[in-house]
Amino acid sequence: MHPLPVDQLLAIDRQHVWHPYAAMPNPLPIFPVKSAQGVYIEMEDGRTLVDGMSSWWTTIHGYNHPRLNQAARDQIDCMSHVMFGGLTHQPAVQLAQKLVELTPQPLQQVFFCDSGSVSVEVAMKMAIQYWYNLGKPAKHRFLTVRGGYHGDTFDAMSVCDPVNGMHHLFNKVLRQQYFADIPQIPVWGVWDDHDIASFEQHLAENHANIAAAIFEPVVQGAGGMRFYSPDYVRRARELCNQYDVLLILDEIATGFGRTGRYFACEHAGISPDILCIGKAMSGGFISLAATLTTPHISQVFSQGEAGVFMHGPTFMANPLACAVSLANIDILESYDWQSKIQVIEAQLKAELAPCRESSNVKDVRVLGAIGVVELHESVNMNEIQPQVVEHGVWLRPFGKLLYTMPPYIIEPDELRRITQAMVALTKSDG
Repeated sequence: MHPLPVDQLLAIDRQHVWHPYAAMPNPLPIFPVKSAQGVYIEMEDGRTLVDGMSSWWTTIHGYNHPRLNQAARDQIDCMSHVMFGGLTHQPAVQLAQKLVELTPQPLQQVFFCDSGSVSVEVAMKMAIQYWYNLGKPAKHRFLTVRGGYHGDTFDAMSVCDPVNGMHHLFNKVLRQQYFADIPQIPVWGVWDDHDIASFEQHLAENHANIAAAIFEPVVQGAGGMRFYSPDYVRRARELCNQYDVLLILDEIATGFGRTGRYFACEHAGISPDILCIGKAMSGGFISLAATLTTPHISQVFSQGEAGVFMHGPTFMANPLACAVSLANIDILESYDWQSKIQVIEAQLKAELAPCRESSNVKDVRVLGAIGVVELHESVNMNEIQPQVVEHGVWLRPFGKLLYTMPPYIIEPDELRRITQAMVALTKSDG
């Protein structure tokens, strides 16, 4: 491959490449990347940016990590892919074993997926077929909470926030689900059962039609970057048991240490019936996700009409992705990541506090390696994105949110560049 001149690259990009959440032709500024190393992104124009996004929550150990690169090289020399139907291989089996060890009991079965959205589709499909196999086909709808985000595919969209979410314009063609009120009690707030009253009411009135409840535990991600009480998750688990409804937890964004626990449901001390994971699992190296469930659920499938679970992605359990994911988890376990997250959290709390002095700011909140500044008004992406880059960092604001979830390997002076940029941006009219 011969690199194109930057002006030619941008011209072709604007004419032919459709970027996420963008129009064609794309009116938003695009910044060409040449390479990336550690927490730094090197741009084609020579500037170097500190990455405050971990490439949408994924690159927890930074870019170009030698151990991940070596794991990929070793696996490529063996095989980069082989179909998973009727075959298996070392990386998939060892990764499945590792995920079972890491996730809460009694999760024992691992279904590998291509992406986070697909893992949600698989979880919802799994819940529906589970009840169908038990002779309860009426249980095919889902209960979730407003303000959530679960992906861009169709069933995943159906449980995203129906009013203020990114997918509201599809509402008339999506399956209609049940939506409880957004949890209001903050992470360490005093619990009151009134906060989950809407969730309980939906279960009481509609449990005969509900296959599962699905939500993001403790942290709502792209739907609003809200942090809420683990007691909500604990009570939801109890209510699902009471009303004979499965519980699906979407930990695609929160898994692998982001909130200070390996999985966010650990803050509540509970386990779901089905768990969705992805993003940071492969360290941002290559797309991979998984849906985990329990023997109680999985054993029902051989008894049903189909006799199997009716799903099987072409690139399921891609050996290259599995091998890199194993190496990524090994890296995470090779150091005291919990202490590192605590240090990042403390620095984010201290250095983002001045944002509260700005009249543009509604709220500042931090949990683990997640720092959020909520503004009163939505940002103008045409204006704020170039300003972010001018500060020498990479952030991707959206809506009313300016936020960071840096790589775990970030050093204090590198993180300070991000927080100083965020403070400066909150004082801007952009």
